[in-house]
Amino acid sequence: MLDHELVNQTLSVAMSTGGEFAEVFVEDKRSSSALLDDGRVEELTSGRDRGAGIRVVVGGSTGFAHTADLSESGLTSAARAAAAAARGAGQPGATIEVSAAQESRGNGVLIAPEDVAKATKVELLTVADAAARAEGGAISQVSVRYGDSRRRILVANSDGLLAEDDQVRTLFSVSCVATGDTGMQTGRESVGRTIGFELFDQTDVGEMAQQAARRAITKLSARPAPSGAMTVVVGPGGGGVLFHEACGHGLEADLVAKSASVFANRIGDQVASPLVTLIDDGTMAGEWGHFGIDDEGQPAGQNVLIEDGVLTDYMWDRLRARNESRTSSGNGRRQSYQHLPMVRMTNTYIGEGTDDPAEIVASTESGVYVAQLGGGQVNTATGDFVFGMTEAYLIENGEITAPIREGNLIGNGPEVLMGIDALGDDFAMGHPGMCGKDGQGVPVGDGTPTLRVKSLTVGGTAA
Repeated sequence: MLDHELVNQTLSVAMSTGGEFAEVFVEDKRSSSALLDDGRVEELTSGRDRGAGIRVVVGGSTGFAHTADLSESGLTSAARAAAAAARGAGQPGATIEVSAAQESRGNGVLIAPEDVAKATKVELLTVADAAARAEGGAISQVSVRYGDSRRRILVANSDGLLAEDDQVRTLFSVSCVATGDTGMQTGRESVGRTIGFELFDQTDVGEMAQQAARRAITKLSARPAPSGAMTVVVGPGGGGVLFHEACGHGLEADLVAKSASVFANRIGDQVASPLVTLIDDGTMAGEWGHFGIDDEGQPAGQNVLIEDGVLTDYMWDRLRARNESRTSSGNGRRQSYQHLPMVRMTNTYIGEGTDDPAEIVASTESGVYVAQLGGGQVNTATGDFVFGMTEAYLIENGEITAPIREGNLIGNGPEVLMGIDALGDDFAMGHPGMCGKDGQGVPVGDGTPTLRVKSLTVGGTAA
């Protein structure tokens, strides 16, 4: 992606005013997308972003500059700007010599999306649209989206690291609106993998569309959600976002260092039920949050954060790990070359247990079964959260019965972890997601087996 001699020269310039650490991050990203809405192709786009971000660290100060000009003059100018931001003057640094690049490609892509004709991608949209509308006249609107990207990165730093990665992602989603006597209800289904167009040899987009349509139609007859504290059973994959938001962010080392986490200074403490093991794993081949190296050049890792209920570690980026005289956990991520890296999750999940999922429901006299959660809010300093339920049902006499709507789950992350009293053997990953933090979005995955929380507050509208 960039001549190694030019990489060395850029790093030397970045260190020339006494920098303690310098890094060059180069990114070349191609992407395409297509959107079909209300039976018409509304968008058909493609784009390319290419540039470099240069970081210089001096003591507790960080200077950063980025440029889309990858010429010698463009990189030199950016390196000087970053160095000046970190420290205005100093002694020249040592000459930097990086070794041969360590190339990484997490998955062997069988069909490169950029080699697939746009007409073939649009055909997927029309197949899904027709399948959704065939579910009945109640379906009043269908929106189908396709997207793919190829992101090549190079990371080099003053410690002598030079690493490259080639990341391909392919995404497909269907959203349906059903209209009836109770108004409008929505259903959604999506799939995203770090593989190429061969995704559609594994995925039937017509079946996806049917599931989304049926979900919307089912919600037309849903009852208003109940209110109050009750037992909640979360289905496989469906509740991963809850633990990503309510617990995962609180285990990121930057928030811990700011005392903005309820888990700060609790390594070795029992913070969850002994049934719970929480893992963040960037090595999960094919999953949405998978990569070969993070955006600081560290190989992806499988990091056990909570083991048998005991907090064992946090997630780390390179600089925070460096300050603690330890290695990065492979969680340094950035949205693009225009952004500084920070501690971010990859694929975060609760490991499966040994309970029979059917027995978990059967042994629950009453409560709510949550198949899918939507968006929510969390206060990482306290762990308090609110999440919308996008697909949920009543549990009555040990059986899943009527669908419910217009409800939220309200609780506290650590209390939920402690309140898990059953864990199924049916682990599944949830839908692909984009995680936002400090204005940056990165692709992440999450998952759970079926699990039961003894008591959560459900905020519904039923009298």
